[in-house]
Amino acid sequence: MNNENNYNIINIKNIKENINLIKEKYNQYEYYMAVVKANCYGFGYEEICKKIENQISYFVVTTFDEAINLRKITKKPILCLGIINNENLNSCRINNITITIPNYEYLKNININKLKELKIHIKINTGMNRLGIKSNEEFDNTYNYLINNNIEIEGIYTHIYNASNQITSNNQVKKFEDITNNIDLKKIKIIHLFASDATKNIKKPTYANGIRMGINMYGLGEEKLLSCFQVKSKIIQINELQKGETLGYNGTFTANNKTKIAIIPLGYYNGITRNYKGMYVYIKNKKYEIVGNICMNMMFIKVDDTVKVGDSVYIIKDNDHIRDIAKHLNTITYEIICNIDNKIEKEYII
Repeated sequence: MNNENNYNIINIKNIKENINLIKEKYNQYEYYMAVVKANCYGFGYEEICKKIENQISYFVVTTFDEAINLRKITKKPILCLGIINNENLNSCRINNITITIPNYEYLKNININKLKELKIHIKINTGMNRLGIKSNEEFDNTYNYLINNNIEIEGIYTHIYNASNQITSNNQVKKFEDITNNIDLKKIKIIHLFASDATKNIKKPTYANGIRMGINMYGLGEEKLLSCFQVKSKIIQINELQKGETLGYNGTFTANNKTKIAIIPLGYYNGITRNYKGMYVYIKNKKYEIVGNICMNMMFIKVDDTVKVGDSVYIIKDNDHIRDIAKHLNTITYEIICNIDNKIEKEYII
């Protein structure tokens, strides 16, 4: 369901500037890999990737479908972090998609000849315990199997699961080194251990030459990065509650005196969950509280006499607002932006 009053505003100009800021700050790397999975975190991969491809070395996605769709609009290298099924390997070869080897068992269960002419990155499991090779023996078996079958190993990588913790992160780096101990990492073209938070918090190993720019690219990883995302709506009606009147489903809000309530045409269908109640929005750069139970397609804002029907309402205004919402919902900023309904019309600032 689209609504002419609602817009997701994506500032591509600021995304491009954030990439420049990241590259300037972390200029000791050679490969800058743009994570554009999940439709660029919901921002729209077609519009964004076309604009940033000249700034980056590699695009990074999660699924085969994402990789194939992205290939239609760019010639840049594309790495798929997820597992590619055997029947899709030929398509990866034809479309020059770099694939991840997640474990030795995967190699034994596919047609190895299909990997020829493909670029390969090996994933190391250093503690996330999601995908990846977990032991030195498994890595050696995987590496030797690939080399003996003349398969190009372009990259090796891992994922830091708690980058704010120096002890666990350093342990992960040490585990990466232990698992890959029997090869010279400097002979591998791309070694990428760190995503956004890890890049900021952990000292760069000498052999690492690539970073994955995810949430940083979209402005939410570091304080000095630029805001890139807003959700804007309009007031469609203003009701005046008398003292004692209740509001919305289950009547969870009761007016203590005469109270003005603005109706906004967004709700939990659009990704504004019921837990947003008690959070604030911006109208004319002033904060106003969300009250009552949020409905499927509408929500209630407690306003004053300065607010009128047709006024713009920023459900999400900037990075600080997203962080406050995440704190209010006891979650992370990623979830806030990814949950917003992709069917809401997008407005791009270029």
